[in-house]
Amino acid sequence: MDFMEYKGYKGSVEYSKEDNCLCGKVQGMSKDLILYEGETLAELKADFEAAVDDYIDGCIADGIEPRKPFSGTLNLRMSPELHGRVAAMAASLGTSINGFINQAISNQLNNAY
Repeated sequence: MDFMEYKGYKGSVEYSKEDNCLCGKVQGMSKDLILYEGETLAELKADFEAAVDDYIDGCIADGIEPRKPFSGTLNLRMSPELHGRVAAMAASLGTSINGFINQAISNQLNNAY
């Protein structure tokens, strides 16, 4: 799956065989649903950007802060044994558990592409 980006929002690019059109939704919005569609990539992109703009404008009109797709907070579950190993490794490197996990994930993502 591929993504489009606009004003900090990421949107999927999908195909609906049933409707014979391109469609998508903004990713990472657990409480708000932002959908868009188009017959061409140009139409899909334009509708995506318009949907994001409409969402932001609607929030402003309602006097609420538009949600961001990803808050930067992630709850992570792991076994107690792994938690202990992570804590020990982070301490030996002179960093926090959070810093260690962020670095490990960054390293993995950088090596994946």
